Amino acid sequence: MNEQVKESSDGGNIPAYSVGELSAALKRAIEENYGWVRVRGEVSGFKRAASGHLYFSLKDDKAVLDAVCWRGTAGRLGLQPEDGLEIIAGGKLTTYAQRSRYQIVVESLEVAGEGALLKLLEERRRKLAAEGLFDETRKRELPYLPGVIGVVTSPSGAVIRDILHRLSERFPRRVVVWPVLVQGEKAAFEVASAIRGFNSLSHAGVAPRPDILIVARGGGSLEDLWAFNEEEVVRAAAESEIPLISAIGHETDTTLIDLAADRRAPTPTAAAEMAVPVRADLIDEVMDRERRLVSATARLLAERRNYLAGLGRGLPDAAYLLGAAAQRLDDWSERLTNSACASLRTRYDHVTKLGYQLPRPREALAEKQRGLARAAAGLQPRALDIHIRESVRHSSAIGERASRALRQRLIRETEHVAALNRLLDSFSYERVLERGFVLARDEKSRPVTSVSALKVGVEVTLRFHDGEAAAVTVGRPTGSKKSTPGGEDGEQGSLL
Repeated sequence: MNEQVKESSDGGNIPAYSVGELSAALKRAIEENYGWVRVRGEVSGFKRAASGHLYFSLKDDKAVLDAVCWRGTAGRLGLQPEDGLEIIAGGKLTTYAQRSRYQIVVESLEVAGEGALLKLLEERRRKLAAEGLFDETRKRELPYLPGVIGVVTSPSGAVIRDILHRLSERFPRRVVVWPVLVQGEKAAFEVASAIRGFNSLSHAGVAPRPDILIVARGGGSLEDLWAFNEEEVVRAAAESEIPLISAIGHETDTTLIDLAADRRAPTPTAAAEMAVPVRADLIDEVMDRERRLVSATARLLAERRNYLAGLGRGLPDAAYLLGAAAQRLDDWSERLTNSACASLRTRYDHVTKLGYQLPRPREALAEKQRGLARAAAGLQPRALDIHIRESVRHSSAIGERASRALRQRLIRETEHVAALNRLLDSFSYERVLERGFVLARDEKSRPVTSVSALKVGVEVTLRFHDGEAAAVTVGRPTGSKKSTPGGEDGEQGSLL
């Protein structure tokens, strides 16, 4: 090696690399010797490009290493890098020749130690708290007796069995389970999607909209429960329109979804107890209230009955009160009868006097008739003349209206006859003859409607559209069942 360096410095025959060739050689050397590495360091300069790729640096107190994570891999990462977070990145080393740098292409990320996780958790808690996601004013009361309970958890764990068992003991309700992963890279996405999915359901659907949600998981380490500290899960819980109970881990475990939920339960079993009351206790309470209501109603009725009896004793005798009124009524009735009789007698006498003063009806009528006769004798000729003139004028008006009606009727009938004539003409056989058809009649001028009606030697008349012509049948008609004389080739003879 020392000899090659010496020869190179002396200007030997070693070929010179181009920049691109040297960069490619270095790239191959690094990728072949460091196919897969795991690097621990602190994230610095993190940024997400518009293309979806992630760019950041890993540093410690001695060096800095560039890192890139392609868009397809970034979506599968269980952890999103943040500045200041200490992580362990797994991937392949390569070079970026345009800037003469080497870098790691990240394919996996994990937090380097529980201390880093706790630091990230605290920073995320402060960030979301500043946005108001944990405010007590946003939390809602749980329904007293929900009709449908939605549960977001793993369908195969002991959590769902504990919840269903406790619900059946306390107060059986309809339960709709949305199965999700509760640990791993996809757990956060599935839990957030389940919460939003329950909120998007309608009450009239196949799966009805729950009245309350329970997000549950068994105990585990901080890393196992990390999916419930992810920002998308916390935001989904805070945005939920359905009251939500968080039951993650054991009583000592605390996650960010517990702070965003409307109620936190120390265990999944306790979440079931929060969701519904104890049916037996509820029945006892209802029966106790029923007894108290019946007793209070009976006591109230007894008090009202005694009160009415006391009031009744203070009232005067009804017979005494009605006796005086009945006596006054009898007195007024008698006085009214006497007054009415006296008034009628007075009116009768007055009418009788007026009747004597009136003239005789027959005499009055006779006088009126004589006056009418005199008036009629003077008015009869003139009235007759007026009547004649009125009658003539009335007759003239009627005649004029009749004449107009007759003319209009004649016009309508004429138009109708013309229309019928045009229709008849369109149906006439002569229109058919104009299109090239011929009407054949026999010697008795009867239309020939069938070939079988013709005989040889019969004279027929052919009617064309512009005239007639005579013809004689000279052959057997076409369509006859008998054989026709003809040539050996079997051709049929002529009809005419």
